[in-house]
Amino acid sequence: MSLYRRLENHLEQQADTAGPVRGTLSMPRVGMIWLAANLVVTTLLTGTLFVPAVTFTTAISMIVLGTLVGVVVLILIGNIGTRTGLPTMALTRGSFGIYGSFLPMAANVIILMGWSWVQAMLAGVTVNYLVSDLVGFSSPVLFSVLCETLVVILAIFGHEGIARVEPWLAVIMLVIIGWIFATAFGEFGVDRFRSIPVDESIGYTPTLVLDVVIATAISWTVLSADINRLARNSRAGIAGAGIGYTLSTIISMSLGATAIGYVILRGGEAVAFDPTVIVGQFGAPLAIVIFVSVMATNSMVVYGMTTSVVNARAGTRLRFLPTALVIGVLSIAGSTWLSLLDQFTNFLVMIGAFFVPVFAI
Repeated sequence: MSLYRRLENHLEQQADTAGPVRGTLSMPRVGMIWLAANLVVTTLLTGTLFVPAVTFTTAISMIVLGTLVGVVVLILIGNIGTRTGLPTMALTRGSFGIYGSFLPMAANVIILMGWSWVQAMLAGVTVNYLVSDLVGFSSPVLFSVLCETLVVILAIFGHEGIARVEPWLAVIMLVIIGWIFATAFGEFGVDRFRSIPVDESIGYTPTLVLDVVIATAISWTVLSADINRLARNSRAGIAGAGIGYTLSTIISMSLGATAIGYVILRGGEAVAFDPTVIVGQFGAPLAIVIFVSVMATNSMVVYGMTTSVVNARAGTRLRFLPTALVIGVLSIAGSTWLSLLDQFTNFLVMIGAFFVPVFAI
């Protein structure tokens, strides 16, 4: 039997096909999946947008408040997935009908594809920065493609592979993140961060910061039922997703705000949403966090795109593995479009503008 056929048979045994699945994951497992998923470079770099646009204290406060507001939507949609066994976009058939649900499904695939590209590019840029510094070779496009290729390999193993890998990736990232916080606050202290002067010319207000944090939760809600349908019951799904997402978002965005504050306090230029700026201060440990986070998150993103397409219509004959391979090829090809990084904040706001009314309905 060929490798392709063995893998496809394995995925069918996991129920990574159209239709509902019966979840088996406990609350800690669900929580660790969400924790690893949102300890991601895009969430981290979102935190770099807030300082020095607002005070460090205001940034942290808005991060906490916005996360607590946004996670409510995420866990409510996720719980529908737990109860029905269906992914997020399949749930829209109840409100929009079979054909009407194609619109949010298509939008979801496009948005997740954008997420996949952006995260692969950021990982590629980070790896390229380290390699260029060590040996002088530079090709961010090549490293973006290599990072996305690894992601696709992880994703085609389905939810079972993701559930096994994500908790270990979360542990690795948390250890290194703890070291970064200790380094930053050990050198300057919290009061020095709180005294960083505000640069009003950046254009961010506390309200806008809050809006961006909530939009981040909405952007993740498109995958909430995809993941939480794997929980063994509603309690495991709600508590796991709520705790995992809340901790990961607060940690990631606070890390971004702290890292860019550290750059400022050391006399560097505060260039937001550029991983090389903060990697230049913390070196390989932060680069490892960025790379591992992309592996953890993008595997879920590619998996989410695949389940959306496979479950686009009740009774579909589409199979998981060939669909994942097609989507994987598109993901790898799109990771070469580096200019998309300049449009990330507009991309995030667009997600919220479209999916808030969809989730409300």
